[in-house]
Amino acid sequence: MDTELSALSAAVGTALQARGWMLATAESCTGGWIAEAVTATSGSSTWFDRGFVTYANAAKTDMLGVSPTTLTTHGAVSEATVIEMAEGALERSAAQLAVAVSGVAGPGGGTAAKPVGMVCLAWAQRGQATQVRTLQLPGDRTAVRRQTVIHALRTIVALATRVDHA
Repeated sequence: MDTELSALSAAVGTALQARGWMLATAESCTGGWIAEAVTATSGSSTWFDRGFVTYANAAKTDMLGVSPTTLTTHGAVSEATVIEMAEGALERSAAQLAVAVSGVAGPGGGTAAKPVGMVCLAWAQRGQATQVRTLQLPGDRTAVRRQTVIHALRTIVALATRVDHA
């Protein structure tokens, strides 16, 4: 793992451990890269509960409870879908915080409405409103996926260290 991901993973662990929180992941376009990044950190079993890799729409429905109507109406790459993914991961785990991602990593698959590099992320936290964000990331498939992992991890650190969420 590269140094930036390693440092971010350690920061995630420190922040979650300080809260006594566990993390769950629900990943589509990153294919488990967020889970891989955090589990590369020694001792992560004390703060990482589980990861769901739900690349296919059927997996999103079966494993995370994403509504087929949401997928039909909004598509897999949508804020509505990642919100349901994050909330589903939280409900199906012992975690206090879950992150979900879905996007168009490329090189194909993009449309005018959902171009290559469009990634939706959501963070669900017990007792808090789910946060969601859509990014347009530059670069090739690997670059889009890596930037998504970095953004997900940075936001986890920010959420876990917020004073108003104590």
